[in-house]
Amino acid sequence: MRQYSEACERNKEPILEVIKPYLSHSKKVLEIGSGTGQHAVHFAAALPHLTWQTSDLRANHASIIAWIEQTQLPNLRKPFTLDAARRYWDIEPVDAIFTANTAHIMAWDTVKSMFTGIGKNLKPGGHFLLYGPFNVGGNYTSPSNQQFDQSLKKRDPESAIRDYEDILSHGRYNGLSLLERHQMPANNMLLVFQKTI
Repeated sequence: MRQYSEACERNKEPILEVIKPYLSHSKKVLEIGSGTGQHAVHFAAALPHLTWQTSDLRANHASIIAWIEQTQLPNLRKPFTLDAARRYWDIEPVDAIFTANTAHIMAWDTVKSMFTGIGKNLKPGGHFLLYGPFNVGGNYTSPSNQQFDQSLKKRDPESAIRDYEDILSHGRYNGLSLLERHQMPANNMLLVFQKTI
């Protein structure tokens, strides 16, 4: 039941190095799209001062739960079903929200709905941490990202690497201001937003 992603294993430490300072005063973090569960266990172990709440579509719960049960971390919570396409989430407001490699596998309307949900459920001053590949100025940032985008669209025409500028625009529309844009390995970025209203 416990699934393994080589990409998660490679990127978990570089991601942690970037997000750790932004989560130093957080008490509860929501992860949208916890996937295999690898990020959740790694980050919860490294950040024992906070509660890490996993979430995903129900089909992905088994692997997340298997990772959680193997590690038995006291600050890591089992997943609940979160559909980012729904604009209203039945959760208490959280101090921070993290998601990795989700925006490019969602339909664009779902990405916009996710930003609406984040804007409604992130506490004022809280951080939204978004990791993945992005285009800049409508252009690919590398040949490998172009190939990846083509493979995404072949698998699902609604999937695509999103434009950085469009992401910022929907952040602003939902009360999220960009604080930092971090360049990451493998032509990815980690965008750090803060809830301003």
